[in-house]
Amino acid sequence: MKSLFFCAVALVFCVSAVAQAQDRGPVTNLPLPRYVSLKASEGNVRRGPSLTHRIDWVFKRKDVPLEITAEHGHWRRVRDRDGVGGWIHYSLLSGARTAIIEHDMLELLSQPDQQSMIVARLELGVIARVMECGQSWCRLSAAGYKGWAPKARLWGVEPDEILD
Repeated sequence: MKSLFFCAVALVFCVSAVAQAQDRGPVTNLPLPRYVSLKASEGNVRRGPSLTHRIDWVFKRKDVPLEITAEHGHWRRVRDRDGVGGWIHYSLLSGARTAIIEHDMLELLSQPDQQSMIVARLELGVIARVMECGQSWCRLSAAGYKGWAPKARLWGVEPDEILD
């Protein structure tokens, strides 16, 4: 009976270790999935991880946030907020964090508090630089304005992600 219990514990440990290993990219050892932004003003997105693969899509918006879901050599599989994506060369990506405003006329506030002063209103689809994120709020910079917005109204930041 003890042997059976040990096997069950060992199996749980092994499954847990495999799950943790899959949460990291095999090339960078960074978490997967994770968010980055497009460094260039244009980026070819290919069907597979090499220059010989067909271009399926071209991102044409500098700083657009992208989610990396896989790695292969110098290539990263990415998707945008609409789920569109494919493989892109890592040199076209930046670790600078950005987010897309998901709510029209989102109020950017002076403090992470609904009662604080409104600094600006951001239109749906605006790309903002993410400066920091707490439990429920992110500090953003967009069009020369800096302020706080609810994390739930952004695409490009995980709900439980904390950024300093």
